[in-house]
Amino acid sequence: MLALEARDLTVSARIGAATVPAIRALSFQLAPGKILGLVGESGAGKTMVGRAIAQLLPPGFAITAGALLFEGEDLLTMAPARRRALLGRAIAFIPQAPMTALNPVLTIGAQFDEHLARLGLKSRNARRERAIAMLTAAHLPRAEDLLTQYPHQLSGGMCQRALIALAFAGNPRLVVADEPTTALDVTMHPPILHLIAEMQRQHGTAVIFITHDLRLAAQLCDDVIVMYAGRAVESGPARTVFATPAHPYTRCLQLANPAMSAERRTLYVLPDQMPSLVQLQHIAGCHFAPRCPLVTAECHREEPPQVAVTAVHTVTCIRAADTFGISTAGRSFGPPALLEQPLLRVENLSKHFAISRGLFGAARTVAAVNDVSFTIAENEFVALVGESGSGKSTIARLLVGLEQPSSGRIVFDGADLTTPSLRNRTRRAASLQMVFQDPQSALNPRRPIASIVTQAMEAGSRHASAEDRLKRTKELLAEMGMPADIAARLPGQLSGGQRQRINIARALCRVPKVLIADEIVSGLDVSIQAQLLSLLARLRAELGFAMLFISHDLSVVRHLCSRVLVMYRGEIVEQGPVEEVFGNPQHPHTQALLSSVPPDEPGATWPLLRAN
Repeated sequence: MLALEARDLTVSARIGAATVPAIRALSFQLAPGKILGLVGESGAGKTMVGRAIAQLLPPGFAITAGALLFEGEDLLTMAPARRRALLGRAIAFIPQAPMTALNPVLTIGAQFDEHLARLGLKSRNARRERAIAMLTAAHLPRAEDLLTQYPHQLSGGMCQRALIALAFAGNPRLVVADEPTTALDVTMHPPILHLIAEMQRQHGTAVIFITHDLRLAAQLCDDVIVMYAGRAVESGPARTVFATPAHPYTRCLQLANPAMSAERRTLYVLPDQMPSLVQLQHIAGCHFAPRCPLVTAECHREEPPQVAVTAVHTVTCIRAADTFGISTAGRSFGPPALLEQPLLRVENLSKHFAISRGLFGAARTVAAVNDVSFTIAENEFVALVGESGSGKSTIARLLVGLEQPSSGRIVFDGADLTTPSLRNRTRRAASLQMVFQDPQSALNPRRPIASIVTQAMEAGSRHASAEDRLKRTKELLAEMGMPADIAARLPGQLSGGQRQRINIARALCRVPKVLIADEIVSGLDVSIQAQLLSLLARLRAELGFAMLFISHDLSVVRHLCSRVLVMYRGEIVEQGPVEEVFGNPQHPHTQALLSSVPPDEPGATWPLLRAN
């Protein structure tokens, strides 16, 4: 018997007076003990599938056709009480953000106790023993002690492991894992994925794995469905689909992802973005046609049929035979930077924080950054990599003056910026600008885009006329590849990728000499990421600026930067040209980071996923 089967599942939304399908006639079969991957950009409908299973669709959305069978019973027609009894017991969920999914005012033990009591485990002692057993199975140390701790006292990786343990506590027959590694350090990906696979094998559980990372899907999943605008455009065995993609969308997503070991090449930049539900009403024919490099007039006339590539590999495209011909050229890199004449020089920089131990306890000192030295030359892109808590963001804040160093020096273009002063603050504002990780919180939601991007032109002696600011706004939007009419909008009216472009435009308003970018492509779709990386490369060629690029994505670092600094526990433990460091890492932490990246080739074995 199948664990889950979807038969022409359709989820629709009310848009004004119209009903628009958000998921269109989706069909698949998932056997016990198998992992099905759902991949695609944001808005493709991946998470909507999980919401349909749980009957937790957003307001205005409803299942309007089809069937969703769990072990032969239709979840859509069964009694609500019966469906609620299945959720959490037979069907479990692993959400994307562990810190928000766990209740912050309850201990881990209390949350396990509440969940297991709902599953019918009567004895408190039995519930406690079960919780300890599941946390131990999740490879969490001192499981008994964890029961008394709150979520904020655990790291993100520990919270995600606790959620996985919670999901498998009732021996479910189906688990829906929605982007379970997106918010975690790269070194946490293999153990989390290994844990999901290990528990899935032990319990014979079927898993739906939702992700935008094609390399992870190729390594973890048995089968995969590539979704676009609510429709399955390609499906089949994971390694087959990614080794021989038949749909142009699948191929374009692959080419938009930087390679980790192959020749560095230009990224494929998909034009525009996933159509919204409003836009879908006005697209005739294939919904991918407006972005497809193989589009023909026939593609705009009617939706393509589903055709069989092989007995187990299907695609909805009339140009499937030409898909593998889509390619990008190798990328040429400019001459190496002149490191003997650095623009920015950091010398023996340290930052210590005093951590209080309560009202009567003695404070202790923690070294967030310890004796760090490095240089950045003109027009050079340097990467700073390491795990969360290694000190990367603290260095960024020290460079732009948001924190003051405990010791050491920051020298920019021959001037010592270490000492706080009005003169140094002015120098920093003119020459050093920071692009923050989260544009949602970095941009004032009440200011129009035109006011945000020219914010640097309104302070003190730099105050510019409305005419000058409007002129600069148009220039910046053109440089970002955005339409001029976006200037009157508010940040909330833009997509995530558009907000990040505005975040970059604001930092480049006065054309700084050094840009400090803190995880600016983290969590973005690979297509949006490719747009931003190509934008940064183009802007460097046109404007000429250096950049300290903070990231945990090593393939992005390899694509964009010429030199890399590896941080571990507040220290730079290895540095050098990217190809040399990645090709022959010397420090154990660098080796651990590199081994945590899935291989480029879909058929290659990733030893870390299968390690004990």
